[in-house]
Amino acid sequence: MFNKLTEVDIKKMKDEIEYRITVLRPQLLKEVVRTRAFGDLSENAEYHIAKQEKNANDRRIRFLQNMIKTAEVVELTENENVLGLFDTVKVFVEEDETEETYRIVTTMRADAMDNRISGESPAGKALLGHKKGDRVKIEVNPQYSYYVKILEIVKGTDDENIEIR
Repeated sequence: MFNKLTEVDIKKMKDEIEYRITVLRPQLLKEVVRTRAFGDLSENAEYHIAKQEKNANDRRIRFLQNMIKTAEVVELTENENVLGLFDTVKVFVEEDETEETYRIVTTMRADAMDNRISGESPAGKALLGHKKGDRVKIEVNPQYSYYVKILEIVKGTDDENIEIR
């Protein structure tokens, strides 16, 4: 499966890879060498922590490289009336009789705690391409779905200030 990402996502990931390789990796390697000199490795907690941090950095680099390699670059919707990536949508959830507001973003920038949902999530997939006033069925899984009504769409841009995760 390809991850749907924007050029900004890819640039941010390349910048992070560059930082992790050129700045962070040498620091972490120095720390491994420094803590290794403390003696008996079987009882050297500092060494094991330094190795874990170095390995975590290497895993993150591989993860980002794989994300870039398998990415499908998407273009933003220019239609003013249709919900697209980076737009904010206000919906009325029929079963709870509540209003919720989400910003639809790429998978690398989704953060449910900040009301940013991925366009690949069940809600994101269902809402993308719809207009204000549409009643949309959001199918969470085969056993559970619910309806929302789109109350408002605020057009957004691919904001570089939204961090990747």
